[in-house]
Amino acid sequence: MKAVVIRRYGSAEVLQYEDVEQPTIKPDQLLVKIYASSINPVDWKIRKGMLRFLTGNKFPMILGFDLAGEVVEVGSAVTGFQPGDAIYGSTAVPGGAYAEFAAVPANIVAPKPTNLNYEQAAVVPLAALTALQALRDQGNIQSGQSVLINGAAGGVGIFAVQIAKALGTVVTGVCSTKNLDFVKSLGADRVIDYTQQDFTKDTEPYDIIFDVVGKRSPSQCKQVLKPNGVYITTLPSVESFVQSILTSFLPGQKVKFILEKPNTQDLLYLKELIEAGKMRVVIHRTYPLQELAAAHTESETERAVGKIAIAVISH
Repeated sequence: MKAVVIRRYGSAEVLQYEDVEQPTIKPDQLLVKIYASSINPVDWKIRKGMLRFLTGNKFPMILGFDLAGEVVEVGSAVTGFQPGDAIYGSTAVPGGAYAEFAAVPANIVAPKPTNLNYEQAAVVPLAALTALQALRDQGNIQSGQSVLINGAAGGVGIFAVQIAKALGTVVTGVCSTKNLDFVKSLGADRVIDYTQQDFTKDTEPYDIIFDVVGKRSPSQCKQVLKPNGVYITTLPSVESFVQSILTSFLPGQKVKFILEKPNTQDLLYLKELIEAGKMRVVIHRTYPLQELAAAHTESETERAVGKIAIAVISH
């Protein structure tokens, strides 16, 4: 099969499109023919070696977490799936989705939303699961609360805005000037242009601040959090890590960080939101697998609006 592999950490040039052996499945896995994948910042952070404490130095390595495709083989211990099923999901570290086939545990994928094509479905899992689990599990989000999303036009941000609205909250999105109307179109009740206004100087405090882009520290956000508010980040710093431990023992404001846990139940919940029209997908651009290096390079600019999709096998 064709795949993009890396044999060392480095710049986008280390991504090589070549022939590799097709994986074999364990009893609890599915063999999936991958039609589409997507780019998440974690992909190029792994490629650069920034997460080697998680990924180690075992090469060659196939990156890519998100996938949408078709089940071609079912493990002997798997129930609920059969060959021909259209599925979507995200894999475990270090990925494996930048390939024509992947062996995936059955308990971390779900049936693909019926109203999305494969490219659209492939951009959902990791980013939308991160948004859902941050707001619901770390933030204990409740209807009627006030929620701020910093980085509202990016991959996780677009889903965070829509999920927070679907759960009945008042949403403020922070983005650049050119994306103000776009973030409003996602359902944000209020938008803040970070080039013109500093949200940490707001007069109205928030129940949840979800810093998707990791640009503001807990101490900077303290003044605009309610007494029992929660600050959540996707990029734990030394400060946020220490604060998360300290605040877990103390009453009042909490500091938390999110590490997405792929699972079927949450993917089914996202599928329901998408099929009910409560959450839409935004694709910035689609690249073929052969041009993955260019896709990584574009993602690294951190200027993409929505997600970058990867077309793997034509269908």
